[in-house]
Amino acid sequence: MTSTHAVRFAAVGLDHAHIFGQIAGLVAAGAEFAGMATDEPEVAIAARVREQYPDVPVAASPDELIGQDGIDLIVTAAVPDRRGPIAVAALNAGKDVVTDKPGCVSLEQLAEIEKAVGQSGRFWSVTFSERFEVPSVIKAGELVRAGKIGTVVQTLGLGPHRIGDRAHLGGGAGRPDWFYDKSRYGGILTDIASHQIDQFLWLTGARTAEVVTSTVGNFGNPDEPGLQDFGEILLRSENAQGYIRVDWYTPAGLGTWGDGRLMILGTDGYIELRKYVDIAGRDGGDHLFLVNQEGTQYIDCSDVTTSYYADLIRDVQERTTTAAPQEHTFETMRLALTAQQQATVRGAAS
Repeated sequence: MTSTHAVRFAAVGLDHAHIFGQIAGLVAAGAEFAGMATDEPEVAIAARVREQYPDVPVAASPDELIGQDGIDLIVTAAVPDRRGPIAVAALNAGKDVVTDKPGCVSLEQLAEIEKAVGQSGRFWSVTFSERFEVPSVIKAGELVRAGKIGTVVQTLGLGPHRIGDRAHLGGGAGRPDWFYDKSRYGGILTDIASHQIDQFLWLTGARTAEVVTSTVGNFGNPDEPGLQDFGEILLRSENAQGYIRVDWYTPAGLGTWGDGRLMILGTDGYIELRKYVDIAGRDGGDHLFLVNQEGTQYIDCSDVTTSYYADLIRDVQERTTTAAPQEHTFETMRLALTAQQQATVRGAAS
């Protein structure tokens, strides 16, 4: 049933900095930030959220907010192993859910979420921000669908990140202890590579795919065996192939956290994206290069509009899943979790 009421949301789980983008995106799209709660209120990110939104009520516990009447949507960037249980509780309470990636850390958690979605009639959306919040990726999708490079036969997604320093509970800048505990963050393929899997399915039009092979390793951080600092996946769908490489090796000399790239190969051309930096080149991010039978073109995508959060609000009101089809989100996480589970382990990784 369609409704035009103002959407009210609560933030439950304030452990990862992605929560700032999620909250800001929903507020900018017209939603009302109605409350917040977290398991560890003393961590630095939680404190910063309270400082940034001092007028938003703080509940004593996540369960209190999840069960509260008058809230339509629960958004979470909790420690990854808590995101699945939070989502199930919220869905069972009749609320839609938006979660930071990874949306869960095991196939068992995913099965519980799918069951809760089916029983509740609510949706579960994972914020694959490397597509939803990156204008150049949105533009690439438009070009692909306009036939500018013919039929897409392969995507190559690179997701390098900067690791930073360890920061213990309550600390400021740096990585918290759970970041080094695979049972809590789910592994590098479950976590980072879910972005690239999402883009592979979306750009190739595939509804499902298979993991041909996958590898994880720890080659640069032997003192932290719970950390996986390298991962790769080879995907295959009925009509396309995909290669993914993710890592934690971005050097301090780069002016941003990672040189994220996406290459899309079509039968009549190709597209390359430099999402966050054009090294020794143009300023800023969202650089797109299009090469096809007509020539070579550079497109500055910095002014391309993204619509994920506005689409989410409309989905809550109209009971749709236009921000991301539900089956697409399930399949993306299924592939990420399967790749992680089947991966060959190398180096010092546990």
